[in-house]
Amino acid sequence: MQVETTFLQEQLQQNFGYSSFRRGQAEIIRDILAGKNVLGILPTGSGKSICYQLPAKLLNGTTIVVSPLISLMIDQVKQLKAKQFKQVTAINSFMNREMRNSVLRKLHTYRLIYVSPELLQQQYVQGRLRNLKVSLFVIDEAHCISQWGHEFRPDYLKLQEVIMACKSPPVLALSATATPKVQEDIIYALGGKEFVKHIYPMDRPNIAFSVEQVENEDEKLVIMKRLFSQYRVPSLVYFSSRQAAEEVAQELASSLDLRIAVYHGGMEQQDRITIQQQFMNDQLDIICCTSAFGMGINKSNIHLVIHYHLTTQLEAYIQEIGRAGRDGEASVSLLLYSNKDIQLPKHIISRELPSKQELVFVFNKLKVLDDADKPLPIKEEEVVNCFDINEVQWRFIKYHLENHGIIKHNSIHFQQETWDHAFKQIYTYIEKRTMIKQAKLAEIIDWIYQQDCLRKHLYKGFQSSYQPPVFQCCSNCGFSWKDWQPQQTRRKGNTYSWQEQLKNKLLIGGANETT
Repeated sequence: MQVETTFLQEQLQQNFGYSSFRRGQAEIIRDILAGKNVLGILPTGSGKSICYQLPAKLLNGTTIVVSPLISLMIDQVKQLKAKQFKQVTAINSFMNREMRNSVLRKLHTYRLIYVSPELLQQQYVQGRLRNLKVSLFVIDEAHCISQWGHEFRPDYLKLQEVIMACKSPPVLALSATATPKVQEDIIYALGGKEFVKHIYPMDRPNIAFSVEQVENEDEKLVIMKRLFSQYRVPSLVYFSSRQAAEEVAQELASSLDLRIAVYHGGMEQQDRITIQQQFMNDQLDIICCTSAFGMGINKSNIHLVIHYHLTTQLEAYIQEIGRAGRDGEASVSLLLYSNKDIQLPKHIISRELPSKQELVFVFNKLKVLDDADKPLPIKEEEVVNCFDINEVQWRFIKYHLENHGIIKHNSIHFQQETWDHAFKQIYTYIEKRTMIKQAKLAEIIDWIYQQDCLRKHLYKGFQSSYQPPVFQCCSNCGFSWKDWQPQQTRRKGNTYSWQEQLKNKLLIGGANETT
C-alpha cells in the first residue's frame, strides 16, 4: 500500500513526539508498509529504530526485532514504554525461567518483540512464534550477520530458517556500517531475497580524527590524563583487552577528579546495565570499555572517543567513533598507537577460530564420545574441559558440524567419509576467514600510516564521497586540540564512583542498597 508522507508525519508526532523524519526514515517506512524487503544503511545516530518502531504501530500484526545485545533490548523497551508504547517486550537470557515463560505464553498480546538470535534457535520459542501473525521481521545492527555470524555468533546465519518458520514476512535489515561486500553478505544470509536498498552516507562531518603515535603504554596514559584534565566531556575509551580496560580505569580514577567506570563482557549483566544507565544519566564521565559497550547507545553528548588499542577492522572503528557527536557539536576521535600494538589484534584474529591442531583434537574427541555412546557436553565449562577450546570456537565448529549432518539434535552421527569431507571443508573455511580478517587488519594499519587526509581514506571503502568537515578535519590536515572548545559538563548532585556503587550493593545498609 502507498502511504502519504503527511499521514506518516502525523503518526510520528502522535506516537513518538517527533515533528519530522530524519533523512531516510520516511522512505524506508513507506517501502516496509508496502510489503517490500528493505536493506537500510544509515549513519549512527540517525534514528534507525524509528524505521521499525513506527511500522510496528501501524501494521496489523507483530514485529520481531533481532537485537545483538541484552542491554540494547532493555534500553529500547524502557524508552518505548516511557512513550506509552506498552505492547512491547524483550525475550532474553537475563530473564528468569518463570518470567520468560510468562512472556512467551502471552506473545500474541505484543506488537513489538525484541529477541536475540540465540534464543530464536530454541524450538519452544520458534513454536510460539509460529502461532503469531508476524508482519515484519527486523535484523537490527545487521552487519553482525557478516561481522559476527561466521565465527562469534553463528546463529546469525540461521535467521533465514526462523524467517521461514514465521511464514516469510517482509524483512528489514538495518546497519550503520556496511561495505557493498557486507551488504551482499547480509542479503545472501537472509536467503538471497530481493531487497530494496536505501543506502545513505555514513560520514560524520562534526567528528575530527586524530592519530597519535606513541612509544609505549605510559605515554598513552600521560596523553589521556592531560586531555581529561583539560576537557570534562562524556567520553569513551576503547580497549581490546579486558585487563587493560580495568587497569587503565583504575589508574585514571586514582589520578583524576572524574567519575570513571569500566565495562566489558566479563562483568555481570546487572552491573553492566547499571553502569550503562549511570552513563546515560550523566552520572559518569568516562567509560573504559571493550567493544561490548556502545551499540545502540543513544547518548547525544559524547564528544570524545579514544582508542587505546587498534580495532581489527575499519568497520568496528567507524561504529565506535560514531557514538560521538550525535548532537551535532564538535567532537574528536583519538587513536593512540605504538609499533607493538599490532600484536594484539593479530593475536585476537588467531584465537577467534580454532587452529588445525585444535580441529584435529575436536574431531578425535568426538569419535571417542561416539564410540562410547556419550552425549555432547552442553555447559561452557564442560566444552572447555572436553575439547580444550573456548566456547566461541566450539559454537563455530558445532554450527559447521550440524551443516554437515555430523551433529543432529546434540547427538553425534559418525561416518568416516562424511567426517573426512567435513574436516577439509571446515579447515578450508577457517583459512579463508582468517585471510579476510588479516586483510581487514591491513586496511586499518594502512589508514593509520596514511599521509593524505584521514577522513577521505576512512570512508572510501564504504562510499564514493564524503562531506567536508564542519569544524576540524584530521591530524593530517592541521587538527589542533587548542581549537577544540567543547562545552564542559558538570556533576549532578551526589553520585558515587562505579567502584562505590558495586561495593555498596554488596554491603548490608549500604548507601545504594536499594538501587
